Amino acid sequence: MAPTSAPHPQAPPKPTWDPRDPVRPLLRPTIRIRLTLLYGGMFLIAGILLLSIIYLFTAQALTDSAAQLPFKIVKGEVQPTTSWCVLPDTGTGEQFNEAVSVCLGYQSDRALDNLLRRSLFALLGLSIVAFAFGYAMAGRVLSPLGRITRTARQVAGSDLARRIELDGPDDELKELADTFDEMLERLERAFSAQHRFVANASHELRTPLAINRTLLEIHVSDPEAPLALQQLGKTLLATNERSEQLVEGLLLLARSDNQIIDRKAVDLAEVASRAVDQTHAEAVVKGVEIRGERAPAVVQGNGVLLERIALNLLQNAVRYNVPEGGWVEVTTEAEDGQAVLVVSNTGPVVPAYEIDNLFEPFRRLRQERTGSDKGVGLGLSIARSVARAHGGRIIAEPREGGGLVMRVTLPI
Repeated sequence: MAPTSAPHPQAPPKPTWDPRDPVRPLLRPTIRIRLTLLYGGMFLIAGILLLSIIYLFTAQALTDSAAQLPFKIVKGEVQPTTSWCVLPDTGTGEQFNEAVSVCLGYQSDRALDNLLRRSLFALLGLSIVAFAFGYAMAGRVLSPLGRITRTARQVAGSDLARRIELDGPDDELKELADTFDEMLERLERAFSAQHRFVANASHELRTPLAINRTLLEIHVSDPEAPLALQQLGKTLLATNERSEQLVEGLLLLARSDNQIIDRKAVDLAEVASRAVDQTHAEAVVKGVEIRGERAPAVVQGNGVLLERIALNLLQNAVRYNVPEGGWVEVTTEAEDGQAVLVVSNTGPVVPAYEIDNLFEPFRRLRQERTGSDKGVGLGLSIARSVARAHGGRIIAEPREGGGLVMRVTLPI
């Protein structure tokens, strides 16, 4: 009996309102209403606190002014109590009253200055408290967005089983989270269907081609078969082999378009060395020298797919080379937190405007469709797709004198 998968945790209830309904409940706890109440309440509380502080400071200033008069009356005589209050010893009543008014006005100015200074300090303190409280409350209100962002980043790593499952009031953020969960569910079903299709297509397409190859090899190996039949069999074998390469390339291209989940430590130097060993015989036949130093550069990824990158680049470099005295240089190194694989070769001059076309499926230099025995036109497309699945990229540059320089960078 097949093991049963663990059930998914119970998801929070869906909103009780229909987001497509133009008439929504007015009292629904939307983010707009919550922010309005929050910041309106904060403003009201801050205003009450500031008004209370100013009232206390004003009362204290008035008390201090009443307790410290700028003059005093001693035995029927008015005497100043401060250095800035000057009263005439003699004069008319109007002169005396004017001097007293000046003293009282000066004392009021000093009280207002003191009140203003204390109010500014109180405002500064309240501003600091208000900003800190507002920052904390804004973080609390926006925390669901952070949860949505974290889930989206995890989904970007092909973890389509993740869900936000946001609980709380039926506001706009919950509506966004529920919509995002529904989208992830549809994407998971679509990717699962794609994986099943690739697996089924791999079996259904490989089986008849393998049968055809076996039958053709039997007829070709028959010594009593006519020469014309043997020649036809060899031609059909070459066509069948080309079809097998095309199927393998298409299936690998479909699989490598997704992020790699199962990652292991892979040394690019070892991967490049294996690709060199597999291409050595073909390079000897074509008279192409393979050289280059390969320093250790360990990345996290799928070793088979990374070997496919190096093999495809190396095969292209050998096949598209000069007739005599050609060479291919394969180097690996780690620099600036990245592992780098460089494959450069001699060959025909490649215009810069043709570079992008080389990475398109079934496109090769100066021809739209494949039509030779050098491949099916999927090598660079597969290499770029695998590099992207590992979070890296491939850059192609024309080499001075002819040929290309392929530079693959992968994060360590």
